[in-house]
Amino acid sequence: MSKILAITNQKGGVGKTTTSVNLAASLGAAKQRVLLIDLDPQGNATMGSGINKADLEVTIYHVLMGEKTIVEARVQSGTCKYDVLPANRELAGAEIELVDVEGREMRLKEELLPILHEYDYILVDCPPALNLLTLNGLCAAKSVMIPMQCEYYALEGLSDLVNTIRKVRENLNPELEIEGLLRTMFDPRNALAQQVSDQLQQHFGDKVYRTVIPRNVRLAEAPSFGIPALYHDSQSKGTLAYLALAGEMLNNATAQVTTS
Repeated sequence: MSKILAITNQKGGVGKTTTSVNLAASLGAAKQRVLLIDLDPQGNATMGSGINKADLEVTIYHVLMGEKTIVEARVQSGTCKYDVLPANRELAGAEIELVDVEGREMRLKEELLPILHEYDYILVDCPPALNLLTLNGLCAAKSVMIPMQCEYYALEGLSDLVNTIRKVRENLNPELEIEGLLRTMFDPRNALAQQVSDQLQQHFGDKVYRTVIPRNVRLAEAPSFGIPALYHDSQSKGTLAYLALAGEMLNNATAQVTTS
């Protein structure tokens, strides 16, 4: 059965889509069957996976509206070794059109059911907002990854997000839990970043991933080539960090199976 992981943070610019694309590539390189779902109307995860969003005739918008199935909409990301359920600007209209639909928060969850057996990991790249699209991602997922920068305002936003996740668990998805907090764009020379990192570890303990994603030029460059960093520079610090994150997740999953 698939592990469905929502990658979300209502704060923009924290490396959420970078994490979604590079984690998908890293898990794919580890021979995991991966589906990356782009739930952001900007379509950055789609473009970052080498898929031209302007050329798409079928997207996740059509899936959420019940017009197409995921099988009809998904795209193979070429050399990147994972599938993508792509998005473009059409997806912005889904929020308005789904308002009067019964069970609108569960549309993605329902559409995923027939294909769960085909994947080991399903990663959901949520938009940087706590809206109906993000809510669909949280209702479909079993766990949440929160990428965040180690800065003061990030802690304030984290509190709001944790409260939202708790409300979703109480009212819509009792299985939802925080998988982990991922420190991104980390600069160890920055004293404040180190202080915030220490606070996160003290407060959240083992919910903070051991892997830290550094600031890295190659991670920033890769989207302009339409590929994950792994296929742009396989030895860059950013690439190696995401490979380590995939390894940490796989090891944690193995440990959970062993202890259960």
